[in-house]
Amino acid sequence: MAGHAITAQTVRKYSNEFLNIGVDAAAFGMANAVTATSKDVNAGYWNPAGLVHLEDYEFSLMHASYFANIALYDYLAGAMPLDNNSAVGLSVIRFGVDDILDTRALIDAGGNITPFDQLPRFSTADWAFTLSYARKLPLDGFSFGVNAKVIRRVIGDFASAWGFGFDAGVQFDRGKWNIGVMARDITTTVNTWSIDDDIFDDIGDSNNDGVVDENDEATQQEVPESTEITIPKLQVGIARTFVYRYDFTFQTALDLNVRFAETNDIISTSTVSMTPALGFQAGYIDMIFLRAGLGNFQEELQLDGSDDISFQPGFGVGFKYAGIQVDYAFTDIGDQSAALYSNVFSLKLDWSAFRK
Repeated sequence: MAGHAITAQTVRKYSNEFLNIGVDAAAFGMANAVTATSKDVNAGYWNPAGLVHLEDYEFSLMHASYFANIALYDYLAGAMPLDNNSAVGLSVIRFGVDDILDTRALIDAGGNITPFDQLPRFSTADWAFTLSYARKLPLDGFSFGVNAKVIRRVIGDFASAWGFGFDAGVQFDRGKWNIGVMARDITTTVNTWSIDDDIFDDIGDSNNDGVVDENDEATQQEVPESTEITIPKLQVGIARTFVYRYDFTFQTALDLNVRFAETNDIISTSTVSMTPALGFQAGYIDMIFLRAGLGNFQEELQLDGSDDISFQPGFGVGFKYAGIQVDYAFTDIGDQSAALYSNVFSLKLDWSAFRK
């Protein structure tokens, strides 16, 4: 594939957004307010510092549909302790749309329309591969973790990109209280795109005459930027667990999601914006769980010119037995205004239960 030799780059508010969707139906049920409490294999995504609590190998997988089954979202992760003080994890995320019709050949040079079933198809997919490392700190109750991630984005044969970035997180546990901080893209994450020259020029040939000239409407189209920069984001969480008669637990969690840019979050300035997420989980004998949450509070402009606040609710249940945990969430994994609600399932295996 020949690539355009261009050096332009853009710092974007919204870049690699598929990495902000989240993982694990248990977290979705709590509106993703789990920065302080994620302490299993899924901590590699939410806060790698939580991986130090692993006792053995753990595996997790999730499949979800997005935009009424148009896009598919898949996640697979594994993690294990290295010793009593450290752990590692590896995860893969794919967000993709498959079987997209390539309509460049819809009308041939003779003006004939090609039947849809004869048109070629292509896929567009975003991939993330993350290696996580966590370690307990000498201070009692503290742990830290880091992620090294590789991003691969592909748009058929038209364009592709590689990206690299790092995350870092800390957690602190004291009694029934949990505190967590997760910094994403701490060094900024850079995606470098390669665009096929021939295909790009072919798209500009609106007359299908094999020549891109002044008669083509698309001749003014510019080549997109070759470098895309994702700026850092910060998540701060605090949680409290209440225990009743040893069998019943109730956990409350509050996360504050911070972007260093002006957005439509309910708290927003020219340099920083913030939105909260609230999560609740009730558990019985560490086997049955009920969850609820509210998050992604945004100011939305209405048709009459007024502002209104939208939010993303989440509900979920979970069941854990003999090292197998199945979780379900009914939530809008996009945002309340733009996407449809989804049924999300996830599965987690704790290998320590199978060794007993």
